[in-house]
Amino acid sequence: MQYSGIAFPFRMRYTVVTEKERGTPKMTNTALYSNLIDRYNAISFTHDYIFGFTYKGNVYACKTTSKVLPYILTLDKASRGAGYAIRFKPNTAQKLFLLKDSEVICSVKFFDEMVAESKYNRGEIFEKIITEKGGQAWEKDNLKFTEAPDAIIDGIGYQIKFEKATFTNEKTLARM
Repeated sequence: MQYSGIAFPFRMRYTVVTEKERGTPKMTNTALYSNLIDRYNAISFTHDYIFGFTYKGNVYACKTTSKVLPYILTLDKASRGAGYAIRFKPNTAQKLFLLKDSEVICSVKFFDEMVAESKYNRGEIFEKIITEKGGQAWEKDNLKFTEAPDAIIDGIGYQIKFEKATFTNEKTLARM
């Protein structure tokens, strides 16, 4: 499997994690997974991303495009009856793939201290760090992924996602 001349160190994973209700087994659903990603891409304001993740004591940021989404997102059960969701929950192989084009932002210890001293969650703190590093003042907003990027850095609009971030779910896409 190739992307921009780089070999992927893993196979795409399409495992849907289901609730453990009365022995419900894990299942595979590639059609739903592909459909959610395609529908998300069709209406997304930008197709450029900065993904944040932790690895061996550091917080990393990786700039990439929507071409890698099928290789790094996970199909998971959404909460509150919203069907299924696509999330950024990278496993070790996916982190190693992203690590090739990543830069260290800070240590996990420093990052966790920032989160503990703040009223914001890990994703918002990561977005704040990246936005300010890009020379902009950060302000929490509630803009939809269809309306604007999270940050504009060097003239490029980026969606910024940190580990465990939900991209969207079936219910949200059905409303659009």
